[in-house]
Amino acid sequence: MKKLSLVIIGLLCILSCTETKKDKSQKKPQGAMAQSVGKINELSVVIDNQLWKGSLGDSIRKYFGAEVPGLPQIEPLFSMRQMPSKAFSGLARKNRTFLLIKNGKKSGFNLLENKYATPQLGAVFSGTENEIVSQIKEHHETIVSKFKNIETREKQSRIKKSLERIPQLKEKLGVEINIPSAYRIAFEEDDFFWIRKDIPHGSMNLILYELPLGTISKDSNTVSSIIKMRDSIGTLKIPAGETGQSKFITEEAYAPYLYETKLAGRFTFETKGTWEIKDRFMSGPFVNYAIEDKKNNRLFVAEGFVFAPSVNKRDNMFELEAIIKTIRFE
Repeated sequence: MKKLSLVIIGLLCILSCTETKKDKSQKKPQGAMAQSVGKINELSVVIDNQLWKGSLGDSIRKYFGAEVPGLPQIEPLFSMRQMPSKAFSGLARKNRTFLLIKNGKKSGFNLLENKYATPQLGAVFSGTENEIVSQIKEHHETIVSKFKNIETREKQSRIKKSLERIPQLKEKLGVEINIPSAYRIAFEEDDFFWIRKDIPHGSMNLILYELPLGTISKDSNTVSSIIKMRDSIGTLKIPAGETGQSKFITEEAYAPYLYETKLAGRFTFETKGTWEIKDRFMSGPFVNYAIEDKKNNRLFVAEGFVFAPSVNKRDNMFELEAIIKTIRFE
């Protein structure tokens, strides 16, 4: 009787294990989500054609196609690709960022993270046309910021695939930055680096240097202090021509855009504007990060600028920003 009981128990255990394996095999494997696709700063807008041509489409273009600050010519925040809802399937769902408009549904707004691919972020608006317009107006700043963050991380991920090791940055300036292998050192001193990449219509440039901690005033004269700082360094360090009038300076006609942010956990002034060399009729955009490095009693400055006449420069500047934002201090 005992032997029979043991046989029955053994059979039940085998059946139980078999059922468990079947259940596990029916589950969707983890980590199998598709990789997102798309060019940097390309946004899919899922909205029916008629709505895209009307006031709702105008609102989307107003906020998500707004002019990028600091560029010498008008370029949009995102390159938008519109498609009707019936086309939003298959590969079209794999784009890294998307707006999804559900007209006529219950009013609401929400963000979808990694819904159809990874990394991915989607913003979904629903309601009447007027309700959706109000929602876009209310939430566009948050959405643009989150879209730009995911695009920055994607750009940094691509940069990591081919890096140029520059040990002197750590040895002389006490920082590390992920710099793509296409860049080279154009000029180097103990406390100053000029790093550049040649592109078909010009060049992309990084300059890195340090100054005394109190160089920039934190008051109504902040912008003037930053302009004075970068103009003095540009005049001394960036060759601009043989004549004494050829100087790499901040364009004088318009005040730069000034923001407060943080890089590597440190308070930072972010300045965007246009540089110029007057007598050579040369100009282009720049972004300047003045980072308070109190631990090392200094102001660390990282600036990116582009020279590329007659071509769009949004994505060039975005690359330079993404590179600078990888900075790490000792």
